[in-house]
Amino acid sequence: MKTDTIQRAKPPAHLQPATRKWFKSVTENYALEGHHVRLLTLAAEAWDQAQIARAVLDKDGQTFNDRFGQPKERPEVAILNAARIAFARLVRELALDVDAPTESRPPRTREYR
Repeated sequence: MKTDTIQRAKPPAHLQPATRKWFKSVTENYALEGHHVRLLTLAAEAWDQAQIARAVLDKDGQTFNDRFGQPKERPEVAILNAARIAFARLVRELALDVDAPTESRPPRTREYR
């Protein structure tokens, strides 16, 4: 059940228009508590970071030559990878696409390997 406070959660202004639209659709379609909105905000920011890094890589390539003429990986590659991982983890934490598990299982231990 959504509360009035959660229903009025607006996407941050610094997000890209498409990301703001996604943020709004999630807040309209899911019952989110305050901490979920914060996780959603972080996920949206990670998505935007990934898109910005992707645009730079599309334009400039994945490598550049350093002052010695040696090819080096662009910093945007690491930014893209970190943002992708952060987005995936945050969306998983929000559990937007899955139902609660019907039964739990114990964590995998050394004996079960």
